[in-house]
Amino acid sequence: MRLSAVAAGLIALATLASGTVAAQAATVVTSPAALPAKHDTPRVFLGGSIEMGAARDWQADLIAALSDEQVTVLNPRRPDWDPNWKPVASEPNFRQQVQWELAALEGADIIVMYLAPGTQSPISLLELGLHAQSGKIVLLCPEGFWRKGNVDITARRYGIEQVATMESLVSAVRARLKTWKRG
Repeated sequence: MRLSAVAAGLIALATLASGTVAAQAATVVTSPAALPAKHDTPRVFLGGSIEMGAARDWQADLIAALSDEQVTVLNPRRPDWDPNWKPVASEPNFRQQVQWELAALEGADIIVMYLAPGTQSPISLLELGLHAQSGKIVLLCPEGFWRKGNVDITARRYGIEQVATMESLVSAVRARLKTWKRG
């Protein structure tokens, strides 16, 4: 499933402008924008490979695929990320990103986890471990992800829903959206 370059550009431009984007029925909240106070639609966190330059922007594809759903998408891939930020707690921008992701994961109803081939995604593995027993995760970990064996064994042990393709990931998320009930 590929998003057209024009559609991806429009989503990125709108996200840059506001941090929150309404795309038909879906609302997209991108770090570091505040998470919505109201929880009147299901929240889907887009966890997984980002590794700027190593992982394609699969989040934009998933956002486009869910644009007709009544959903709030929580996207940690921020357009203003600066790789010069030191990954230490005393770095304000880095701390803000980590705190946003932790809050978004905790507040999500569904956690999408895509571990892309050719990436290592250590933070995504940390998040997978933190939420393995939550029942929230829909996982796509194709052949070529460096620790696929560990991920598969963990998913099986904790009953994580695992899918084989991006199309089946979209279908699984849509199925969960249909059964969502306000908490």
